[in-house]
Amino acid sequence: MFIKGNNVGLRAVEPKDSELIYQWENDMALWKSGETLTPYSKFSIDQFVKYASKDIYEAKQLRLMIDMVGENTTVGAIDLFDFDPFHLRAGVGIMINNPYRQKGYASEALSLLIHYAFNTLRLHQLFCSIREDNEESIRLFQKKDFQITGRKTDWLWDGAAWKEVLFMQLIQTK
Repeated sequence: MFIKGNNVGLRAVEPKDSELIYQWENDMALWKSGETLTPYSKFSIDQFVKYASKDIYEAKQLRLMIDMVGENTTVGAIDLFDFDPFHLRAGVGIMINNPYRQKGYASEALSLLIHYAFNTLRLHQLFCSIREDNEESIRLFQKKDFQITGRKTDWLWDGAAWKEVLFMQLIQTK
């Protein structure tokens, strides 16, 4: 395991993760949290997994799988994206598979990622965009000291109404 916590650890994507990532990326219920509207082919997921080992400075993104410590169970994934090594910032995205939610795994994984981002990558800030009605995610990021610094009005259409998206930042103060 790349980064190990008490209950979960973060590790690099392996070829064995291809099928799980394919299922997650094509789960339409998860699309409402992002801006995806089209399915991914198995080939494109296999290519993503193949190149997931590229250095974050080259790929400008990093996906880490979230595993339960002491078990061979992957419960989710956490991403750094839009990595900007000049301005020392990156976006954060996290997904916990439905059966494993509400168990503290997202909180611990986010803490591990924050520590890695600020202490190893030496980033100055992390940011995320969260739909206004995703209260669970907003609380998660606020518990980690992310601040709401902006709103994107009428940003996402959910088929019935426009939704705002909150822009949140965590700025390293040390």
